[in-house]
Amino acid sequence: MCSFHFSLKVLFLSIWLLRPTGADPRSGLGLEDSRTQRDISCRDNLEYMDGNICCLNCPAGTYVKSACTTAGGKGKCEECDYGTYTEHPNGLKQCFKCTQCRSDQEVVRPCAHTQDAECRCRPGRFCDPDQACEVCKKCSRCEKDEEAVRNCTPTSNTVCKKTQPKPGSASVRASVIAIIVLSVAAPAVGIICFAYKWRHRRAESQRPDGMKTDLQYTDIRPPEENRDGETQRPSSTNLILPRPLEDEQFPKLVPVNGEESLRKCFEYFEEVDVDQHKRFFRNLGINDNVIKSKEHLLYEDRIHELLNIWIERVGREASLNDLLKVLLDMSQRRTAEKVKENAILHGHYLCEC
Repeated sequence: MCSFHFSLKVLFLSIWLLRPTGADPRSGLGLEDSRTQRDISCRDNLEYMDGNICCLNCPAGTYVKSACTTAGGKGKCEECDYGTYTEHPNGLKQCFKCTQCRSDQEVVRPCAHTQDAECRCRPGRFCDPDQACEVCKKCSRCEKDEEAVRNCTPTSNTVCKKTQPKPGSASVRASVIAIIVLSVAAPAVGIICFAYKWRHRRAESQRPDGMKTDLQYTDIRPPEENRDGETQRPSSTNLILPRPLEDEQFPKLVPVNGEESLRKCFEYFEEVDVDQHKRFFRNLGINDNVIKSKEHLLYEDRIHELLNIWIERVGREASLNDLLKVLLDMSQRRTAEKVKENAILHGHYLCEC
C-alpha cells in the first residue's frame, strides 16, 4: 500500500514538471502579443513606430502632436508653426527650422510649411557650390584689354580672356593716326628747336663780351621781337610751371540715365578706405547713429545702404559730382579719379570737358 502511494506521488510530480509554460490560450494573451520592438516592422514611408505599435505617418507640413493608440491607426497631426517646415510625410515630434538667408544673399524661394527657404548670392557676387559658402565673393571684372567669355552667376565667377585687335579696329586706327601725327610733329619740333638755338647763338654773338647771361631757359618758344626789331628774351617770371595735380579743376560729369546712372556707380565707392568711410558719410550729412546701425553689414553692403539713404534725403538734387567733391575735400583725389574713370569707362556718365 505504501509503495502504491509513493508511485502515485511520483506520477503527479512528473505531470506537474512537464506542464506547458505558455499563457493560457483562453486568456487571449499568447506569446505573439508579448513581442518587443525588434520583432515589429513598420511599413517604410507609410508608418512610424511608437512604443510597440506602428502608426500612420502625418502628411508633409505637419508633425505628430500625439501618437495613435491602436496599431495601424493615425495619431493627431498638427500644422508646422511659422518659420518651420517638414517636406515629407513623417512621424516627427517637431518641425525643422527654416533657413535664414544672409545679408549677401537674396531669397529665391521663401520658406513654407512644406519646403525650406532657398537662397543664392546677390547680383555681382558668387559662391562656388563645391565649397563651403560662408560668404558670397565679389565677381571679378575684366581688364581694359580683356573681354568676358562667361558672365558672373550666383554659382560661378566671371571668366575673361585677352582681346586681339582686329584689322581696321579702333585701336589699330588710333595707332596709325598716332604714328602719322608723330611723324609730322617730330620734324616740326626739330625745326623750331634748331631755329631757336640759331637765333640764341646769333644774339649771344652780338652782345659785348661779359654780357652773356647765365640764366637757363626751359621754355622752347622762340624769343619775341619788339617794335624796334630788337629781340626780347623771356624773363624767369614768364616761365610756365606745371600746376600741382591737387590744383587742377575736376571735370563735371553728366549722367547718361539720370538717377539710375548714379546708383550704378555705388559699387565704385567701395574703393573708399575703410578708415575714411565714416568721415565720408558724415560730410554727406548722415549722422553717426545711422552709420553705426549699418555696421553689422558687410563693408560693400554698408556703402550701398548708406548711399541709398543719402539719395532718399537729397532727392532729385543728388549728383555724382557732389560725392566726388566730398572726396576731393577729404584729400582723397586718387579715389575720386578712380570713381570718375569707372563711371565714364562703363558708360554711366559723360565728361563735360
